[in-house]
Amino acid sequence: MAASTKQDLLALTGMEYRKLRNMLDTLPEKLRLAADDDGVSPKDIVGHRAHWIELFHGWYLGGQAGNPVDFPASGYKWNELKRYNADLRQRQSGLNWDDAVALLEVRHGELLEFLQSLSQEELYGAPMKGGKNAWTTGRWAEAAGPSHYRSAAKYLRQRLKTS
Repeated sequence: MAASTKQDLLALTGMEYRKLRNMLDTLPEKLRLAADDDGVSPKDIVGHRAHWIELFHGWYLGGQAGNPVDFPASGYKWNELKRYNADLRQRQSGLNWDDAVALLEVRHGELLEFLQSLSQEELYGAPMKGGKNAWTTGRWAEAAGPSHYRSAAKYLRQRLKTS
């Protein structure tokens, strides 16, 4: 169930990030850059999660400024996420494992600062400006942060099982 208070969102964000970081810290080195059958590596998953936090910030800031917001990004529709993610992997191909983890650490810190800077009302009082749906800023933040952390940890557990 989605968080509905600032306190719950902060707690959930911290909990899911700690679980993911534990996975990252213990992931065998041989798996970190190894692609699966779809051509996706754990490094790609980490870079992807960091990037989506950045996307969320862009959506929020664009909406607050009254600008049109492209979801998920300019030139892409939601039904084109496979293409978007493939293009993102190409753009992030120069990242190594340590760079990807460091980028996630930075983006997570930015997300926490952002969440702490907003009030309960700003997070959950109304739909996010520019969001084009009924989701609040808090719900969008949860999708970009803790929900993504949870799915990344699940992916990594599966990769460990099949290795």
